[in-house]
Amino acid sequence: TSSDAPPQFRASSQQYYIPRMFSSSVLRIARAAASYPAVGRVSIGAARRTVAASPAVSPSPAATSSDAPPSVFDKIVKITVIDPSGARRVIPAYVGQTLYDACSTSNVDLGPSSIGSPQQKVRSSTWTEPLYGEGATSGFDHVILQSGNKGVQLVEPPHSNEIKMLEVYWDDDEIFPESRLASQVEISKDMDGLVVYVPDRIVDDIP
Repeated sequence: TSSDAPPQFRASSQQYYIPRMFSSSVLRIARAAASYPAVGRVSIGAARRTVAASPAVSPSPAATSSDAPPSVFDKIVKITVIDPSGARRVIPAYVGQTLYDACSTSNVDLGPSSIGSPQQKVRSSTWTEPLYGEGATSGFDHVILQSGNKGVQLVEPPHSNEIKMLEVYWDDDEIFPESRLASQVEISKDMDGLVVYVPDRIVDDIP
């Protein structure tokens, strides 16, 4: 055995045995390491092919919809007013206010307002709510609305008192199918871009 060998042989035997064990361990580790990367390469390649073959996921409508809060600008429309001289002026108007109030806010003089609570209010195609107001009480604030505007086509038609005041205050050749009293016209969102013609004012300062 190696223990019975002379000292010089025992040393050389140990020197020979240790490198041999070391080389065997290194060989086993190298073989094991060589097998794992191959598996990893196959897995990564398969994953890449799977991702490339999978269809693109489109964003849901909820993700693309705008979550912006409402703004006051959503309730403002632009109206063009043409005075008797032909001068044009674009003014803002708030949805829900009357055309007279919008003109008055922008210093467009339409004469005295046809004050009076509304007689009725059209709530739907089958229901008109009576409000028992006196309606228009004068006809100074006569305006002519652009007939092609969508909002004008949807606006509530004139009540009996408004028609009567137009006929009393204005001549027949001054009244048109688009004639209205500005204080009786409510601004809607569909009136954006509306053109309003203001005829010559009648005398309203006689006591």
